Amino acid sequence: MKITDIKIRRILPQSEGRMRAVISVTIDDMLALHDIRVVQGENRLFVAMPSRRDENGTYRDIVHPISMEARRMLEDQILEAYHRYLELEAAKASLPVGA
Repeated sequence: MKITDIKIRRILPQSEGRMRAVISVTIDDMLALHDIRVVQGENRLFVAMPSRRDENGTYRDIVHPISMEARRMLEDQILEAYHRYLELEAAKASLPVGA
């Protein structure tokens, strides 16, 4: 499995809660996963997979990695893309107007 694209769909301000971003991932240029969330946990950022609420009110992941290795690979690449995006946006904001 190879992640071939990561798109930052939405960045949320810290004032709106623990969710920081909504991400889409493309795997092997063949499969798109939408609504992956970057969430601020107690000690670190983590990736939450797309989920929906069942009839009992419990949220269940719609899609998720099967192994810890796959989860770690997915999370590492998503968080790396998220941090790169934030750095790029900060650099853009520090440029003089009209540059």
